[in-house]
Amino acid sequence: MLRIIYALLLLAAFTSCGEYQRVLKSTDADYHLDFAKRAFEEKKYTQAATVLEPVVTVFKGSEKAEDALYLLALSNYENKDYESAGAYFKTYYQRFPKGKYTELARYFCGYGYYLDSPDPQLDQTGTIKAIQELQSFLDYFPRSDKVSVAQNAIFELQDKLTLKQLENAQLYYNLGTYLGNNYESAVIVAKNAIKDYPYSKYKEDLELLILKSRYQEARESVDEKKADRFREVVDEYYSFINNYPDSPHREEAENIFKIASRYTKD
Repeated sequence: MLRIIYALLLLAAFTSCGEYQRVLKSTDADYHLDFAKRAFEEKKYTQAATVLEPVVTVFKGSEKAEDALYLLALSNYENKDYESAGAYFKTYYQRFPKGKYTELARYFCGYGYYLDSPDPQLDQTGTIKAIQELQSFLDYFPRSDKVSVAQNAIFELQDKLTLKQLENAQLYYNLGTYLGNNYESAVIVAKNAIKDYPYSKYKEDLELLILKSRYQEARESVDEKKADRFREVVDEYYSFINNYPDSPHREEAENIFKIASRYTKD
């Protein structure tokens, strides 16, 4: 009995493979679309995308144009080729702004880029593109049942951008006074990150780094500038403590404040 089942499965595999090769050689666009639908249902996403790609433009202007283009995009998405999927989804919603799959096309376009977003240490062009597409989806479909998922994805992507800025600011801080005043650069980068992403989970880390940078900058200053710069340290301390009274870094902030206070007494 097992041999019969194995033989039938083997026969089905050969038959499927044989049909796939026939479809590739065929010039019948309808045959390509029909096979792609069946392949997609069987989770053969590479086959579905491969047979659709050369014929998708043939359906342009016909009733099947939406189905073919959306299926091509979705096949690439399921195959985790998010860059290609995003391009096809975007083509779909631009070509069919009120199409039957437009909401899903906009959502999957952005969410695919989100899934493909690189690590913070790498170039973040893809992350920015994901945020833009997801925000566009929210603008067009504010009542979609996928709104919360899209919003959470945007927050996560923004945190990734903030982390990259935090790492850049930390790098400046670590450089100290090497070839210039890198503490000031650390402050600028950190403040810009807070301005751009005010609700990031890294905001406390950024504000602490600003405080520490101001402190180190004051310590390295010439005597005539120390008082003014330590006053800036005190201001940053109060800002940090007011924002994060229960911070795990409070002791470090308090130590900085004690030293800074010595230089600001009249």
